[in-house]
Amino acid sequence: MTDNLFRRIVLPVASEADARTTAESVLPRLRDEAGDVLAVHVVEKAGGAPDKASVEQRESQARDVFAVVEEALAGEGIDVETEILYGTDVAQTILDAADEFDASAIVFTPRGGSRWLKLLTGDTATGLIENADRPVVVLPSGEGGDG
Repeated sequence: MTDNLFRRIVLPVASEADARTTAESVLPRLRDEAGDVLAVHVVEKAGGAPDKASVEQRESQARDVFAVVEEALAGEGIDVETEILYGTDVAQTILDAADEFDASAIVFTPRGGSRWLKLLTGDTATGLIENADRPVVVLPSGEGGDG
């Protein structure tokens, strides 16, 4: 396999709809030279405040999200590893996983959301792009994503 951007990717996914959009967007790029794929879902910890959902609920949601990615990519013969991550800073948690996985790139589709929401909650995409020590590939979603 040649040394390319999609040789060993981390694929962050937030919801089933996001997983579907992300898998559909990345699939054409993986068909020619499928590398290693690590799909990650971050369970955001509240940092001392009570969580809105139990850990079990969030882990169950993550498994549902991973099932969408696995179904889409496995049908094309692409193996996917999955990992549930935990952290208070979603972007940093993804960056740490990319480092541990020795990823050639972090690949995702943008998620929807108003500018006000991004201003108030922080924007994971911006955090990834501004703080990454490896390429971050933002793929067009074709439908705007929903995070």
